[in-house]
Amino acid sequence: MFDLVLLACAAFLAGLVDAVVGGGGLIQIPAIFAVFPKEVPATLIGTNKLASICGTSVAAVKYARRVPVAWGTAAPAAAAAFALAFVGAWTVTRVPADFVRSLLPLVLVAVAVYTFKKKDFGSVHAPVHSGMTERLLAMGVGAAIGFYDGFFGPGTGSFLIFMFVRFFGFDFLGASVAAKIVNVACNFSALIWFGYSGHLIWKLAAVMAVFQVMGSLIGTRLALKHGSGFVRKLFLIVVSLLIVKTAYDSFKHLGW
Repeated sequence: MFDLVLLACAAFLAGLVDAVVGGGGLIQIPAIFAVFPKEVPATLIGTNKLASICGTSVAAVKYARRVPVAWGTAAPAAAAAFALAFVGAWTVTRVPADFVRSLLPLVLVAVAVYTFKKKDFGSVHAPVHSGMTERLLAMGVGAAIGFYDGFFGPGTGSFLIFMFVRFFGFDFLGASVAAKIVNVACNFSALIWFGYSGHLIWKLAAVMAVFQVMGSLIGTRLALKHGSGFVRKLFLIVVSLLIVKTAYDSFKHLGW
């Protein structure tokens, strides 16, 4: 019973954080791995995906009702992410993610330093691409992040937000709504493979999904109320925590 309460609380906090800046996996994935240390990793990742997609879908709908969605960017990115997330999910059931694990802290440090140094980063929504250029770049971003999300996952939402701000000129709020749409596509695609291959604990995922949605509703309300400045600050906090967590995991895995 205690384990279930722990996972429910983790899912609630993950939904709240993920709705604002992504990175909910920073909370939910360690919790589920801690409770089920002997379970097959792919099964735990699949269970996490089912809970996450519920919270992310609710957040996407809530954002879309209040913030204009850049469908010219979000739709191609989501389509590419859907295709490559399935490939990533298939890959993780066959290949260890050691290389990605070791590189992740370095990538996150670069993201944090860039965001911190540019004080006006993501403060103004001024899209810089249109037409075919926009669609092709969006598909590239979606493909890369989609594969990563299906294969490994931590920080996917945060990476998406950063890329939409850095490469498309979105503000943090506009980037967040686009990221949610792409993230739903990633999760759904990966979930198809995890479900088909039996890598899911359905009852546990259902309980966690309920609490993910509750957290997501609160997180979305906070982001819409306080705007891009609030999202940027929380983004930096979450990325910093991701750096510490992923660095620790990498060193631990290497036996340091």
